[in-house]
Amino acid sequence: MPTFPNPFNLPNPFQDAVDYGVDAMQRWVLFLDVLRRRGDQFMNHADKGKPPVLSFPYEVVMEGRKLKRPCNYMLLHILPDPAVGTDPAKRPFVIVDPRAGHGPGIGGFKPDSQIGAALRAGHPCYFIGFHPEPEPGQTLADVGEAEAFFIEHVGKLHDGVGGKPCVIGNCQAGWAVMALSAVRPDLMGPIIIAGSPLSYWAGVKGRNPMRYLGGLYGGAWLAALASDLGNGRFDGAHLVGNFEKLDPANTYWKKAYNLYAHIDTEADRYLEFEKWWSGFFLMNGEEIEAITDELFVGNKMTSGGIVRNGRRLDLRNIRSPILVFASFGDNITPPQQALGWILDLYSDVEDIRAHEQTIVYNLHHDIGHLGIFVSGRVARKETSEFVENIDFIDLLPPGLYEMILQPKDPNVPGADLVAGDYVTRFEPRTLDDIRGLGGNTPEDDRRFAAVARISDINKGLYATFARPSIQATVNEPFAEWLRMMNPARSQYYLFSHLNPFMAPVGPMADWVREHRRPVSPDNPYLSAQNRVSDEIVQGLDRWRDARDGAVERLFMGLYNAPLLQALVGLAAPGEDARPPHIRDEAFEALVEKRMAEIMGRVAEGGVREALFRILIHARRGEGALDERAFQMLRKIREEHPGTQQLSVDAVRAVFREQVFLMLMDEAAAMSALPKLLPGEKERKEVMALAERVLEASGPLTSDQRARLRQVDALLHDKEERIEAGREPPLRVLPGAGGVSLAKAASDISRADAPPRTMGTAKAK
Repeated sequence: MPTFPNPFNLPNPFQDAVDYGVDAMQRWVLFLDVLRRRGDQFMNHADKGKPPVLSFPYEVVMEGRKLKRPCNYMLLHILPDPAVGTDPAKRPFVIVDPRAGHGPGIGGFKPDSQIGAALRAGHPCYFIGFHPEPEPGQTLADVGEAEAFFIEHVGKLHDGVGGKPCVIGNCQAGWAVMALSAVRPDLMGPIIIAGSPLSYWAGVKGRNPMRYLGGLYGGAWLAALASDLGNGRFDGAHLVGNFEKLDPANTYWKKAYNLYAHIDTEADRYLEFEKWWSGFFLMNGEEIEAITDELFVGNKMTSGGIVRNGRRLDLRNIRSPILVFASFGDNITPPQQALGWILDLYSDVEDIRAHEQTIVYNLHHDIGHLGIFVSGRVARKETSEFVENIDFIDLLPPGLYEMILQPKDPNVPGADLVAGDYVTRFEPRTLDDIRGLGGNTPEDDRRFAAVARISDINKGLYATFARPSIQATVNEPFAEWLRMMNPARSQYYLFSHLNPFMAPVGPMADWVREHRRPVSPDNPYLSAQNRVSDEIVQGLDRWRDARDGAVERLFMGLYNAPLLQALVGLAAPGEDARPPHIRDEAFEALVEKRMAEIMGRVAEGGVREALFRILIHARRGEGALDERAFQMLRKIREEHPGTQQLSVDAVRAVFREQVFLMLMDEAAAMSALPKLLPGEKERKEVMALAERVLEASGPLTSDQRARLRQVDALLHDKEERIEAGREPPLRVLPGAGGVSLAKAASDISRADAPPRTMGTAKAK
């Protein structure tokens, strides 16, 4: 290549132009070669049957296609590194990937992933994936039955002390896992739902435009049309296309430009991602229609509108702790859609406790939807902490919590108890904290309710007047041709060896790699190129913002029309967009019966029950729960081999019962301690253990010391001296067993509740 003399080392625009021109041409050839390799990879992956794109070895444990009600799902066992292995005493993890257009594998896409985090922590790991094409006649109910069978099988394989399987539902798999747990509350342990929508109308004006599309398209009839044009099967490429339209700058420029600008280092990562991104899968028409009718448009997940086999789906039946992971940077599932179901189902936190539910959420500040699953940064921080603290989450008292992660300071007390790089604490929250994230007004809900009713009308018109003729006309060759012509799929064929114009690209790229001349980073033409790229991105972003604003204004205006709302029945007296919270007297009676049974066991137990009561009493009113205390409990359990015979699930049941006892009648529960600890040796041991656990998070506070002295006095019958020392009395419920838990949880926190000392309810 020519060079120009420059004895004084002055800027040489001619040389800079030549260098840039050579580099640009070489980059272009290498860029085309990566696209060629991408197209060939797409076809090779399809020829192999599109297996899961996991970066871990696996074996197929069960095939859903062989079940009584066959479906295209399968259960995989992730094989750990033989040099590391897994701990059979730890609970298994089951990762369920979403069937939302792409193939399975996002949960184990790279070493830093959900599967990687579980394996590093020593947990046996399983993966529920699926084949490219559904079985004939397959329904969502069939899929749910298969998933239940898989999870139940995993539980039987690891039926030890580690606890029931922790199930992670990614994206659309999250609502499926939640629905399954509501139908089978005894099936699984803690649930983690990542980027999963459950409240489909929710969002914030000006920021979440995707929720308006159903209204502008006239409802769910388009899903039925697409399925009929696919000869009864829906092409997942349509869902991928909708996702890409959300961010045109990334779809049409940034993604390709990033590859072009970093062609020497980015090719492998790009191809790795494209292997998953290009794996389009199919769904039966009945499946996608149920999803759009009942969830995306109908929003029936939390309204009791979904009925299967005569059973109404109610998420309040879930007994597993629920961990919700969402991000403010997620434009597919914003936090309002991930958490809004809590507001739909419960009137307050006491209502959550009455249903014996533990709900934890963690909010990321900026990661996008895909980053929740594929970001190594998220996997190393949030996902790893979820895995490390899953047993702690399983033991949390019923209620609503936010999971807070703070960098670990090696100098703080108990730092050696924390396995990861962050100290995790759980801050109690109220429903006002969820409302504070933003959401719909009642007027907004009426608009979306109008969409749901318009959708039913349009779907009925389509099914009556258009569907019969379309179904009679479409055949499988035509449907396959339509799938091939979908732009999301055809681009891969265009840039592959099937295109004769791509034939010389491979040899040219090999020559370029041998004679590569990358331009200097300070080249002015390269800087100009980057500035032009930034301008293109900004222009596309401005166009996107204008488009989204127009979509929102059109939706708000169209579905706010009084005439339209009246025509669909929303103007009638008593018609509400969302059903109000109604007291369930039958459920309240069951709660009171259960609480009465628990109060009947107030004087039953031993060291374990006494320790839990003392810890709850000592920490009363302190708010956040720190993982270091739990890790100390785990350490104590390991030091006493006899206690390890009790499974994690059994420990959880014991702990929760002690929580309810303390909520309903703390004085009676504490006054029974002498019966639980009849011997002096046991009493000293329990008090020492309680101090160890409390000191794990830092030095004892004055209140904690006072409460421990109060307990010690109770155990040694020194109540008179305690009262003389003005120790703080226990503030408890005015009443004994049989009080409803909702009332108990409410009353115990009231400042005006009449105080009672332990002496007033002393065990006889």
